Amino acid sequence: MSPVFHTLQVAILAFNGVEALDLAGPYEVFTTASRMQQRIAPGSANPFDVSCVARDHQAVQARAGMALLPTHSFSDCPPVDVLVVPGGVVEGAMQCANTLAWVASLHTRTVLTASVCTGAFLLAESGALRNGPVTTHWEDQADLAARYPRLEVRSGARWVEQEQERLITSGGISAGIDMALHIVARLANEALALRTAKQMEFQWTRN
Repeated sequence: MSPVFHTLQVAILAFNGVEALDLAGPYEVFTTASRMQQRIAPGSANPFDVSCVARDHQAVQARAGMALLPTHSFSDCPPVDVLVVPGGVVEGAMQCANTLAWVASLHTRTVLTASVCTGAFLLAESGALRNGPVTTHWEDQADLAARYPRLEVRSGARWVEQEQERLITSGGISAGIDMALHIVARLANEALALRTAKQMEFQWTRN
């Protein structure tokens, strides 16, 4: 996929039970990438504009109790280029018809759809993720394979990319940061991804 030269709108799904770092890790990567772009080329277009999107505007409670206030609801979310579906305790979100319908509908229009950790279950349940190679948190890989036998669940990978399907799934928690840096490299450029990792003092692990 060729790099883009306009600001990409990134939406990160927020729901009760979300793993805080699954959401905050990619959020930090994309917002830091835009900040670093301004240091590299002051006045240039930011590569990413990031929003947290939930079913409504009420605060959601992360798995460890942190309260998060979404930027948008499903009904007023602007057009999205990159959708990130984090994991955590996903059973409630998987039983929410509005959440599944929003994920499925949005995926038809994204440049790229990605999941972190057990967010892969939400992608699969919504129908956005139907088959092919995927990954998730090591502890949940057997369950993902059992629930969705058409998926080829891979272990030992920080992320797995299905370029033709515009899908990337990552392993658990901190693996979402590695995946988000890969997305920066893919949709902006590798130099910006490296500068972002350095700014975050994060050792970027590549597949």
